[in-house]
Amino acid sequence: MSTSHVSSSLLPTPYGTFDMHGFVDSEMGKEHLVLSMGVLNDGATVLTRLHSECLTGDALFSLRCDCGSQLQEALKRIAKEGRGVVLYLRQEGRGIGLLNKIKAYNLQDQGADTVEANQRLGFDADLRHYDMTKDMLDHLGIKEVILMTNNPKKIKALTDLGIVVTQRQAIEVGENSHNTDYLATKASKLDHLFGQ
Repeated sequence: MSTSHVSSSLLPTPYGTFDMHGFVDSEMGKEHLVLSMGVLNDGATVLTRLHSECLTGDALFSLRCDCGSQLQEALKRIAKEGRGVVLYLRQEGRGIGLLNKIKAYNLQDQGADTVEANQRLGFDADLRHYDMTKDMLDHLGIKEVILMTNNPKKIKALTDLGIVVTQRQAIEVGENSHNTDYLATKASKLDHLFGQ
């Protein structure tokens, strides 16, 4: 097992009190989190979001993306359900890292779209992977999920890992005048599903 559980604690939030579980991926040297609520290991399907870290959107309230809004919406839905998980994965900027993300933003300021900016920096459009999620979900006893996502690659990744995705829940929130082009690029170049 390359991703192992380290410790857990309570995390009170504006949406309710979650259990926070810390994991370390020994292969990649990354630390990841799960925020969970309710009983998860009873065999029933679990409302789930795979959320890649976005410091600018999640913590600094950036309007350039929809990440922070998606994270908040996922936590709200889980709190309403009383049961579910957010896997918070440390792969900033679709895997290019924070400082390269700032460089990509600079290129976007000059007219590049989000995919072109990554490519001009020498990166693929999306370097994220989801292998670590299998160990995290196994630790929590989760075998079947309802996945909150607009990204079909996340569904395929979990399915390839042996996790059953019984349903996709769209999570279309956070659109504003600053991210309209960004969202359009996610749909046209990264195959994200909007309005479906």
